[in-house]
Amino acid sequence: MTTDHSRSSSAKRASALRSLLREPLVHFLFFGLAIFAVLAWRVPPDDPASRTIHLTREDQARLSVNFAEVMGRPPTAAELDALVARWVREEVLYREALRLGLDEGDAVIRKRLAQKMDVIAASAADAQTPDDATLARWLRAHPDRFAQDMKLTFDQLYFTGRSRAVVGRTLIDGGADWKKVGDPVSLPVHFEEASHTTVSSEMGEEFTRALERLRPGKEWQGPVESALGWHLVRLTAREPGVVPPLSAIRARVEDDWRAETARQREDVAYKTLRDAYKVRIDK
Repeated sequence: MTTDHSRSSSAKRASALRSLLREPLVHFLFFGLAIFAVLAWRVPPDDPASRTIHLTREDQARLSVNFAEVMGRPPTAAELDALVARWVREEVLYREALRLGLDEGDAVIRKRLAQKMDVIAASAADAQTPDDATLARWLRAHPDRFAQDMKLTFDQLYFTGRSRAVVGRTLIDGGADWKKVGDPVSLPVHFEEASHTTVSSEMGEEFTRALERLRPGKEWQGPVESALGWHLVRLTAREPGVVPPLSAIRARVEDDWRAETARQREDVAYKTLRDAYKVRIDK
């Protein structure tokens, strides 16, 4: 009976897979992505300094694939024409902006390009799927990050923007009275032996997880982001609680492993690039 049931389940899954593979949209996405991947590897991008814009069939396939991923269907001929016209407009304006040097001295563009380089370096971590053994080692290496009923004692200063928090930390490091630094907000400045639940309810889950990764000490750390803004934190004590089994918190452990792995890849990639530069800083 069990064998017949297993064969029936396998037959149903195989039938469902065959039905899915017969879907035109699946074929379209598969072949479109394949073409885009091959051509992205083989064809160099157009020179931004050139006055010739060449939109290949492969470029059009990429636009079609992007459209289909969002809309769930291939574009019509009219929609593809509109996509092409929009792409040409953006390319013209992009090249002219480069020609006029509008990218130079623009802090926003500079930061955005730097972030994209970090994303490229870290992307390999997103493609990896860690097995249970990897996550079990990670949990053993970082139990404080996942312990329940952990007690945290810390001071925090709030800032409306990251740049303000950076300036605030510079002031504190320079000897300024920390109680006079920070933007006004209706949040506690001091937490004494507060649980994960207490901190999370006041400051948000994102902030709490980031806080649990900091090292206790007397120095101010951050900026640390929360749903409300940015914070400087002085974590003076952390008392670990009970660490749940991996099976109960697997998703959380994997998220933490992936985030840390991505940061490590960013650092390695930056060091490799940095070693190729000579930097002179005038005094």
